[in-house]
Amino acid sequence: MKLLTVTAIAFSFAISAAHAQDVAAGKTSFNKCMACHSIGENAKNKVGPELNGLDGRKSGSVEGYSYSDANKNSGITWNEKEFKEYIKAPKAKIPGTKMAFAGITKQSEIDNLWAFIAQFDKDGKIKK
Repeated sequence: MKLLTVTAIAFSFAISAAHAQDVAAGKTSFNKCMACHSIGENAKNKVGPELNGLDGRKSGSVEGYSYSDANKNSGITWNEKEFKEYIKAPKAKIPGTKMAFAGITKQSEIDNLWAFIAQFDKDGKIKK
């Protein structure tokens, strides 16, 4: 009976690990974003706003970045759910956004990208 319990617990951990978000893979996916966005301690606004502290940030609120009215008035507070909907089809989520990116459709890539972005606090430091 103990062996069965240990096996069941090990199997549960293996399944959880398989579904875990991969920050390293998310960093690689962020290469698609780097032409327009930056993140980290020296992040600056580019064609798009810097993405430090995105989790919990109100849409259209980065100082010094000129957002579209659609983005400023979207009422979105960024979190995992909102980001994952947005990155699939930015213009569908916020009609009138300036973001010209077509989107990412592969769910694992979206999950990994969120894991990478969400780890940065508003100062561009990795959250502990």
